[in-house]
Parts: sequence; structure tokens; C-alpha cells
Amino acid sequence: MDHLSTLQMILLILLAAIAIIDGLTTSILASMPITIAVVAGIIVGDVKLGVTIGATLQLMVLGVGSYGGASVPDFTTGAIIGIAFAHSTGKGTEFALALAVPVGLLMVQLDVLGRFTNTFFQHRIDKNIQDLNTKAITRNVLLGMVPWGLSRALPVAIMLFFGQKIVDTIVNDLPDWLMGGLKVAGGLLPVVGIAILLRYLPTNKYIAYLIIGFVFASYLKVPMLGVAFIGAALAIIQFQRNANATPLVATTTQTQSLDGGYEDGEYEE
Repeated sequence: MDHLSTLQMILLILLAAIAIIDGLTTSILASMPITIAVVAGIIVGDVKLGVTIGATLQLMVLGVGSYGGASVPDFTTGAIIGIAFAHSTGKGTEFALALAVPVGLLMVQLDVLGRFTNTFFQHRIDKNIQDLNTKAITRNVLLGMVPWGLSRALPVAIMLFFGQKIVDTIVNDLPDWLMGGLKVAGGLLPVVGIAILLRYLPTNKYIAYLIIGFVFASYLKVPMLGVAFIGAALAIIQFQRNANATPLVATTTQTQSLDGGYEDGEYEE
């Protein structure tokens, strides 16, 4: 691929393999588009592009999880490919997103293949457990990572090394209605992600802050970073108000009764 060195391509291939393995095991990078995209941006030398692509794709996967063996679009791998080609061709963010979405959808099929292949090692581990062979258990657990890593590394390697031909096939040979649909979906999915997020947040309680953020972003055209700073300031104010609020304290006093004695009484202040 033009404008990317062999070392950069190798690092991107390794990143794709490490991302899926990390998501299944250590979760150091959390296998999220935003974190992997930043690393990919550092590798290609364009951190701004990495942050932009990663943040957009992260909104697409909000509320989406792979539960019970279900396979979901892998926009983490899509982010790596989108950033690599957008940087090498100089076609910018829209091109990267248009490429990342179909790649992420393609990864669903390869994810199924990775799961299917991995069952071979799972059955071997079951037998090792019955035989109490701890060394074999460890060995097969490590070998089980291989199909997962290859399910991401191989397609990334093919796309990177074949370069522009693969991009032309994806971009030019696909029908206009499909590419147009993908672009529309790319614009709608972040909104869907935000809607899902708001569904589980105490939005009704803090609706005023939501309106303030909407006005700043939509009408005053404040950049997202500025809106984030405003939100952080409002959050600090709200926290300080809650911390300084005087709680109701029950206090016990003595009052003199009619017969000259004292009675205990309680009041709140």
C-alpha cells in the first residue's frame, strides 16, 4: 500500500489480532473502536484521524454486545482498515467510515468461522480436564487464541498488502444503492447509540442539562470538546451542590414537664 511502510502494515496486522484476543481475555485496550483507533492512528502517524474515526464508530456500537455466542459487527477491525486507507489515500474521514462499515459487517462471518474453529481446542481442553493434564490445558488455551487472531489478522493483511485494488473493488464495484445505504447507516447509527445510552441514564432527572448541551452543539455550533468541558463543569457544580446540602439531623433535647420533671423530645432541623 502506498504511503505505509512494511513495518506500519505489520503493526496494524498485529494490532487487529491483539485487539480481538484482548477483548476476549485481558481487556487492557477493552477492544473498543475508540481505543484501537487511537493506537492505529499513532501507528500511521495521524492521531487526529484515529480519534475521529474511533469516536464515530464507538457511537455505532453503544449498547451492542456479543452475548451467548452471538456475532456482531466488528467495527474495531473496520476502524483499523478505514484509518489505514484514509491516511494512505488522503481521502479523509468520510472515506474511512464508508470503508469501515462494510469491513465491520464482513467480520461477522469471519467471527463465526473463528468461533467454529476454536471449538476444536475447547474439546481438547475438556479431555485434558478429565485427565488432569494441566500443561495440556494451558497449551490448548493458548493455541485457541490462534484462530481468533487469524480471523482478524488475515483479512487485514490481505487488504493492506493488496492495497488500492481491494479498495477499488469495495468502493467502485459495489452498487450505488448499497454504498448510499451504508453512508446513511453510518450517519444514523451514532444517533441510535446515543439514544440507547440515554435510555439507561437518569435523563428525566437531568433533562435541563441535556437541553443545554443540545443548544450549545446544535444552535451555537460549539465543538464537541467544548460541549464536553461544559458538561464537566455542570457535573462539578451538581456534585458540589449535593455535597454541600445540609442533611436532616435528628436531635434529642429535654423539656420540663408540668410536674417539674424532664421529658425527652425529638425534633429535626
